[in-house]
Amino acid sequence: MLKHLYIKNFTLIDTLDIDLYAGFSVITGETGAGKSIILGAIGLLLGQRADSKSIKNGAEKCVIEAHFDLSRYEMEPFFNENDIEYDANDCIIRRELTSAGKSRAFINDTPVPLTMLKELGDRLVDVHSQHQNLLLNKQDFQLSVVDIIANDTKELTQYQQTFADYQSACKELEALREEIERNRQNADFLQFQYDELTGANLQSGELEELEQKSDTMTHSEEIKGALYTADNALQGDEHGAVEALRNTISALKGISKVFSAATELTERLDSTYIELKDVAQEISSLLERVDFDPSELEMVNNRLDRLYDLQKKYHADTIEALIAQRDEVHQKLSNIENSDMALEETQQKVNHLKTRCEKEAQTLTTLRTKAAKQIEKELQQRLVPLGMPHVRFCIEMTKEALGRNGQDKIGFLFSANTSTPLQPVSQVASGGEIARVMLALKAMISGAVKLPTIIFDEIDTGVSGKIAEKMAEIMHEMGQQDRQVISITHLPQIAAFGTHHYKVSKEESSQGTISRMEELTQTERITEIAQMLSGSDISEAAIQNAKQLLKVRE
Repeated sequence: MLKHLYIKNFTLIDTLDIDLYAGFSVITGETGAGKSIILGAIGLLLGQRADSKSIKNGAEKCVIEAHFDLSRYEMEPFFNENDIEYDANDCIIRRELTSAGKSRAFINDTPVPLTMLKELGDRLVDVHSQHQNLLLNKQDFQLSVVDIIANDTKELTQYQQTFADYQSACKELEALREEIERNRQNADFLQFQYDELTGANLQSGELEELEQKSDTMTHSEEIKGALYTADNALQGDEHGAVEALRNTISALKGISKVFSAATELTERLDSTYIELKDVAQEISSLLERVDFDPSELEMVNNRLDRLYDLQKKYHADTIEALIAQRDEVHQKLSNIENSDMALEETQQKVNHLKTRCEKEAQTLTTLRTKAAKQIEKELQQRLVPLGMPHVRFCIEMTKEALGRNGQDKIGFLFSANTSTPLQPVSQVASGGEIARVMLALKAMISGAVKLPTIIFDEIDTGVSGKIAEKMAEIMHEMGQQDRQVISITHLPQIAAFGTHHYKVSKEESSQGTISRMEELTQTERITEIAQMLSGSDISEAAIQNAKQLLKVRE
């Protein structure tokens, strides 16, 4: 429930700071006084797009803030899911706009994206304006009314998930068919590719090994000369380092008994001797193995040329990439061979999901059919007191192809009298009749949905007198069910039913035109309703009539 509204520097509003209450409240004021401005401010709080032109002329920033009591509406999960502090008794929503075009939104002082603000706003306030009457012509709206009364959220959510899986499977089947067709058209080419890549006998790591071998064989003479020089330096007959080190160790051992320092040096040299001798032997072994074989080098280079050609042809950077392409081509060939089986499996998946969709759609149809009967009966009961004693209302349900919301096509058929056949409501209902139908539907919906606040913006268009009183009774009744109902009205019959009465007025000041809103006292209400009855010149009869409407006795 909306407890408090604060608006600063919004269009014609300098400052508005006002309390609001549970039950049925009314807002009145002359045309152009600023009622639509207040609705616009509330719309921004509910997540509508902002325009910097909405900021009051000369101001740097506009602030709109509202306090809500959520204690009866079980909204804590929303706050927990979005990591926002929850206060059931005082939820604060704030929207700030700057003249530079920046917009910020807050829930309980936590900055939030506009989408989150809108998600919460949709659960807090329903603003019904005149243009919303056009929704009555829309099939989506008509279906949503039936779904709300059917209370089929669980079943609809389950169906929509199954339908999404069904659509995905259909796309998978179509993609598979297209792929198989392409592969079949390219079967010969794919087979050639596979034969070529398979015939190359590709081995992971082979390219690097061959490149190393080619380099070695190409520089064999250079390598062999270097190894010969190293071998001669280590193991030459006269000046070999190994032999020289061995003689050094022998000489030191000869004096170790009389010169103790020689013992440690001998031990250190022994280790070096073993390592040096091992290196010398390995160099000798390499020297024997390094040889230049022109025929072998030609074979290596030919193999490299083939691998390089394949890499270029298949746009592959490595042998591993070529192997991957070979395996991919093999998979495509296997798919062609097994295409009938794959198609059959996928088709079975599609058929299974379609059957599930049809079954779950039928469950929705059953629930909606029952709800439609309930709506037809209750709506007629509600419309008769609203000046339609011979009204007939029927919900036509026809079956169509599986869609996101099932297989049901909903149509609201209407006739205001017995002589006119039932026809789509948009074709035969007048503006006043549509307004009354919408009010009756809203009353039904509000009983099924726990929506804290409902605002009616001149829903009384096209009605007057006793009909207006009946509409007021309905809104007043709606406000008695743990709900807040606010009606912006030009009709005194509706204004008189409000538990609280607010007036929007416009005045000229040194800063220009300013719009204000204030709650009226009982005496001020009499004057306001009398003015609504008789115009600017308030007669005594109008005052008495206003008192009668307010059920005031002097």
